[in-house]
Amino acid sequence: MSAPAAKATKKELNSNHDEKEQQEAIEHIDEVQNEIDRLNEQASEEILKVEQKYNKLRQPFFQKRSELIAKIPNFWVTTFVNHPQVSALLGEEDEEALHYLTRVEVFEFDDIKSGYKIDFYCDENPYFENKVLSKEFHLNESGDPSSKSTEIKWKPGKDLTKRSSQTQNKASRKRQHEEPESFFTWFTDHSDAGADELGEVIKDDIWPNPLQYYLVPDMEDEEGEGEEEEDDEEEEGLEDIDEEGDEEEGEGEDDDDDDDEEGEGEEEEGEDD
Repeated sequence: MSAPAAKATKKELNSNHDEKEQQEAIEHIDEVQNEIDRLNEQASEEILKVEQKYNKLRQPFFQKRSELIAKIPNFWVTTFVNHPQVSALLGEEDEEALHYLTRVEVFEFDDIKSGYKIDFYCDENPYFENKVLSKEFHLNESGDPSSKSTEIKWKPGKDLTKRSSQTQNKASRKRQHEEPESFFTWFTDHSDAGADELGEVIKDDIWPNPLQYYLVPDMEDEEGEGEEEEDDEEEEGLEDIDEEGDEEEGEGEDDDDDDDEEGEGEEEEGEDD
């Protein structure tokens, strides 16, 4: 006869019960998480509708702002030069070319998640023929990013992208003196449309409020003037202290003179006696 099967201990029974409870808890957590994900998707759809609504409401104000900016010479080149990230991409000739930039416009597509477009409007200039330079960013249904842009029609000998490349080759031995790659290579670079830093900076940082970067030098000048005034006040305070010290020293000398005179008088009296 075979030996009777050993009875499960109380500890083993409790362990099996705990595992069952944990498994049931995990299944319930998964169900709750699905509900959370469903609400997150619903929230994203609602937020998208709100963003689309306010994008349309902002358009007339953007248009009015552009009309006012057009009255200020070199507004956009100044704004770009004052922006820390954009200025790092600008060579001297890039700045010269951007002096002909009269207007910048950013348009988000109706389906915001599908992409946006940036337009640069330019006056007649010695560098290229185009009146408008554009770059578009797209995100297709599968989530793959892509970009496309206007082909720049450079005038003879004025292609800044080629000139920048030649300059960098010549300066390769002195890397610390290299000019940055031309700003205009951005229009031809489609290698990583999903992580286009310049496009994101223009759309999300500069475009919402370009005035804050245009005014940067004025703000710095005001701060500098304030510091100069404080320095002048400190110098005046030191001068006042010095003058007071001189006056006190003068008074001390007068006191000494009086003492000397009194001493001499006493000596004379002694001699008379």
